[in-house]
Amino acid sequence: MLLLPVLIDWAMQPLGVIIVYQSLLSLAATACAVGAALCGIRDFAVTRRLARMTSAPAHELVEKLSGRQTVLITGATGFIGSRLAASLTGAGHQVIALVRNPAKAETLPPPVTLITSLDQLASDTRIDAIVNLAGEPIGNGLWTDAKRAKILSSRIDMTGEVVKLIARLERKPAVLVSGSAIGWYGLWADQVLTESAKSHACFSHELCEAWEKAARPAEELAVRVAYLRIGLVLGTEGGFITRMLTPFEFGLGGPLGTGRQWMSWIERDDLIRLIAYVIATPELAGPVNATAPIPVTNAKFTEELGRRLHRPAVFRIPGGLLRRIGGGFADELLLGGQRVLPNKALSRGFVFRHETLRSAFEAIL
Repeated sequence: MLLLPVLIDWAMQPLGVIIVYQSLLSLAATACAVGAALCGIRDFAVTRRLARMTSAPAHELVEKLSGRQTVLITGATGFIGSRLAASLTGAGHQVIALVRNPAKAETLPPPVTLITSLDQLASDTRIDAIVNLAGEPIGNGLWTDAKRAKILSSRIDMTGEVVKLIARLERKPAVLVSGSAIGWYGLWADQVLTESAKSHACFSHELCEAWEKAARPAEELAVRVAYLRIGLVLGTEGGFITRMLTPFEFGLGGPLGTGRQWMSWIERDDLIRLIAYVIATPELAGPVNATAPIPVTNAKFTEELGRRLHRPAVFRIPGGLLRRIGGGFADELLLGGQRVLPNKALSRGFVFRHETLRSAFEAIL
């Protein structure tokens, strides 16, 4: 402590100021270098892990579709849509992909018919099925008023355009598989939710209800409509699981809040198979839960992920902290949850390849 006044006095001299300034720059540069190195190690670890992930042959996922079908996909460059497009084209079906950003179209495997507006389709275009997945991502930012408005309008407007297209087509598609999410049910704690369950009011329900309502007029046009209430999608090329890998790679993963909230999940290839199954099954209409048969709590999910990655999963993030940072986003997406079962799909004979989380992780990790 006796040295402190001497150091201050020395630092106030012109030469001392220069030396201190240079020292600070050196420390900053060192910190940046360390940070860059850590980020490099992290990215290298995640890249290696992702490189080891494998997927089933795409064409096998849509084997339930007979003949050569023409399928229009909105949201075709997204995490789900791109895999669906690859599966359909790989099996010899024709895909019409609505692409808002042409630069992303490079990710789609040929042959795909690309359009940037549904108005580009003539009224005599043959379309056997429409899969409507387009919408602003909900998990990539806090739910500000502007973000909520964008999330809502992107889904409602696009679905309205799809219905208008159906109305002017001379030959109507047999089915519209329209996106929704398990957020429709709201937050129900431990209660088991099937397609006949009621809802609790929250933004997620408001969003999904408006999305489904926008597709409902297609029913009046004699088109079978299935509202696919999708859970958390696990896959190898995106989705929330890839964002979780970074903390887990460093052994910093763990439950969110109490960890008792339910996570109703589905492996992405099972979701693609389910979409094809819905298209091919005339009896499947109305809400269809797209989740695996065995949901898990957040604590169980993080424990299983840590086990698969050979990392601890003990760094619990306090719920209060998440709420202060994320508000409604944290309450509904991180700390809330739904215990959803896919009763309709199971009752119509759909068989999941990955019923358990362990099976899904073994396939993708």
